[in-house]
Amino acid sequence: MNNQSQLVLYRDLVEEGLFRELSGLLERMEDPDCPRELQVSESYHVLHRLIDLCTSHGFEGNLWHSCLAYLLVSHENAYSTACEKRGAVEGSINLFARHDFELFRKLFAFDFAAMGETLGVELWKGIQDYHRVEGNNKVFNTRIRDSICALGRRLAQCATTEEFQGAVTEFYRDFGVGKLGLHKAFRIERDKEEVRIVPITNIAHVHLDDLVGYELAKKKLIANTEAFVQGRVANNCLLYGDAGTGKSTSIKAIVNRYYEQGLRMIEVYKHQFQDLNDLIAQIKNRNYRFIIYMDDLSFEEFEIEYKYLKAVIEGGLEKKPDNVLIYATSNRRHLVREKFSDKEEREDDLHKNDTVQEKLSLVARFGEKIYFGAPTPQEFKEIVVRLAQRNRIDMPAEQLLALANQWELSNGGLSGRCAQQFINHLLGKEEETP
Repeated sequence: MNNQSQLVLYRDLVEEGLFRELSGLLERMEDPDCPRELQVSESYHVLHRLIDLCTSHGFEGNLWHSCLAYLLVSHENAYSTACEKRGAVEGSINLFARHDFELFRKLFAFDFAAMGETLGVELWKGIQDYHRVEGNNKVFNTRIRDSICALGRRLAQCATTEEFQGAVTEFYRDFGVGKLGLHKAFRIERDKEEVRIVPITNIAHVHLDDLVGYELAKKKLIANTEAFVQGRVANNCLLYGDAGTGKSTSIKAIVNRYYEQGLRMIEVYKHQFQDLNDLIAQIKNRNYRFIIYMDDLSFEEFEIEYKYLKAVIEGGLEKKPDNVLIYATSNRRHLVREKFSDKEEREDDLHKNDTVQEKLSLVARFGEKIYFGAPTPQEFKEIVVRLAQRNRIDMPAEQLLALANQWELSNGGLSGRCAQQFINHLLGKEEETP
């Protein structure tokens, strides 16, 4: 077990809390002067850490194997990042990878049941066939969680180091590595001087088909995104138009649709634009395609954050990486608020045209502009009917549309969002019915 100190590429794992504490426990067990009571106490502590990690991630089966698989797929190093979304690579890096994987094979073979018998802690047998509590997964979506557990089972059965390496590398190819590989969407946080990318673990599972209508708008969005994902030239994209028409829903649906093809999304708020360069520096050399997502983007005349955005999109000395695009939604076509006074002669502005062009230049940096307009009354009715059918609401069409008309008059007018809220209202009333 202590051979972990000989790891090369995965050496950082030596400092991982669970590894370090387990190594300390084994050292105390080999020390004849260490009191048995202390060894037993440490054993319960390590068992707690293992169960806490695995249950928070929703793992089951042999928890030790799932834990090791999780550490392997989470660790970003020279080998894992080279293989992410590509698969096996050539070169001397494989020599060091095989060295580490041979040590991991020995870790997989460690007998915790025997250790538990030595200490008189029979509970260690319970980690070999653990059954999780459903709904207790707080970190990964179900597909990723189950894939990690399956990898743990597969690695435990590998007869050779080469087979072990092949299984791990195949996972890196199919899913990626680290937080950028195992999650779809992220936000950023500043921790003192460092910009951190933080996974969003509860992204809405919406799909483009969930948005009724807007077929032309969706077609443009799909075409631009597919070009980007496939490595062809694509444009930064602005979705603009009336409130509640599905702009944000469309972008969330895009990441769900293209996640398996390597698309990732990072949400950035207006007050974080100064951190964009630091963010891009962290993602520009990874084998994923990143959409930096800005929701409800607009600026008042006194706000200058748009200047940072302009420089990042186009105009700075450093070229924006090919694996990064900006997608934004806005209710405003031109993003920056304009006033009639901007176009009037004013004593304090000798170059009024420059003022107007400064405010228009941001939207010009979005090569693809997609309009989402409010539905007509007939389109609103069609949306209501489609949503009712999708949610299995059994109500005569005439009654349904009459109620929908009453709802929209007092709840925000004609929009897809209003239609969905009306359907939610009906579903809530059904649940109240005894």
